Amino acid sequence: MLIFITNLPQFLIRHDYNTVIIFLTLIITCFLLLLYMFIMTKASCKVYMIDFACYKPPVSQQFSKGFLLKQAKTNGCFSEETLDFVEKTMEKSCLGDSTYLAEVFLGKTYNPSIRDSRREVEMAVFGSIDMVLAKTCIRSQDIGIVITNCCIYNTVPSLSTIIVNRYKLPESVISYNLTGMGCSAGLLAIGLAKQLLQVHRNSYALIVSTESVTENSYTGKDRSKSITNCLFRVGGAAILLSNRPSDRRIAKYRLLHVVNTNTASSDRSYNCIVREEDKEGIVGITINKDLLFAAITTVKPNITTLGRLILPMTEKLHYLINSIGRKHFPTLKIQPFVPNYTKGVDHFLPHVGGKQVLEELQKTLGFSGTVMEASRMTLHRYGNTSSSSIWYELAYVEAKGRVKKGDRVWQIAFGSGFKCCSVIWSALKTVDHDDKNPWMDEIDGASYTLMGAFVFG
Repeated sequence: MLIFITNLPQFLIRHDYNTVIIFLTLIITCFLLLLYMFIMTKASCKVYMIDFACYKPPVSQQFSKGFLLKQAKTNGCFSEETLDFVEKTMEKSCLGDSTYLAEVFLGKTYNPSIRDSRREVEMAVFGSIDMVLAKTCIRSQDIGIVITNCCIYNTVPSLSTIIVNRYKLPESVISYNLTGMGCSAGLLAIGLAKQLLQVHRNSYALIVSTESVTENSYTGKDRSKSITNCLFRVGGAAILLSNRPSDRRIAKYRLLHVVNTNTASSDRSYNCIVREEDKEGIVGITINKDLLFAAITTVKPNITTLGRLILPMTEKLHYLINSIGRKHFPTLKIQPFVPNYTKGVDHFLPHVGGKQVLEELQKTLGFSGTVMEASRMTLHRYGNTSSSSIWYELAYVEAKGRVKKGDRVWQIAFGSGFKCCSVIWSALKTVDHDDKNPWMDEIDGASYTLMGAFVFG
């Protein structure tokens, strides 16, 4: 470039006037185009997770499996056949005897009201928000974005509006309320927050994930609708994100990647989890035999796309060579190559949809029992808390002191639709113990690790 500029006068002398004009026009046009691209293209904001908090219900809401079965028999809504199915399902679920349910289940009869549902949700939502604000020392008036997700419970005003009113957020706050999006909605909300933080500079985003079980217990005879009664429990989480460069020094994690996959165009995926009425008009959530097919069909392309972003080059090349070999030499019957994802991440935190789901993921990805410990212990201790379950898992590995500076954390969640979302975080520091961590009262006992090994083999 320097040589060209030096010789520019000689170039102008040697060529005719029209050639020089055309040449200079091209140069000026290219320069203006580059200048325009530089001015108009803004650098992508870095998104930080300052902290998060998980709601831990009071001890009075702990229910053993035996107590739940007793309540179900006392209620009188279920047939002996259904009760037998529920009992066997709960025995195989790997849920412990300390999971939490809503207060409405304490009574002799199940007769929930809107007030009961609202109380359950507000306890989880306000409890987790209060904790995350206390942990971060961020003023509620500084929050510019609020995103809430609750799959089944849909109140008026919306849950996000309830939060704005409770914490007196500014009039300029941007709020979204996601409903009906299943257990993957929590990570989908992270992706939405990321997009909004690219536009609204110097902002804080509050994401709240929860679910309501108060009005959504199925009391009919359809087995496929009784599964949710056995797995879903009370829980909630609040996450505070920021795009302020100055917050990097206080943040726990930096958001690296968000990968979404949606296979709702397939009828089998679309219909595998549906909220509907049974033959007697009783509403429940149907989970049919296509669930495993939908999960595999949706999760596979999601982790394949993610692998291109996080795996080292050696794993990518191995996968490419294997794919070419299987495609062009089918007679050799080459087995598909499964990349070693532990080379790309340090912590794997999948949604605790159930024991079978976790076992299939472990088998498919080849993860060790230690890697799966957080998800299995979350299932055992808290059950399936829908979109918030992945945050109880992250709280578990933090309480164990396993998150070190530079570690990569992979959260993956899937749900009705069928949808799958993966999020990758990078730890900005070694995480210290936190007295507001929901595991702190019980994490020191070695029995938890031993219990996990015993229960899950």
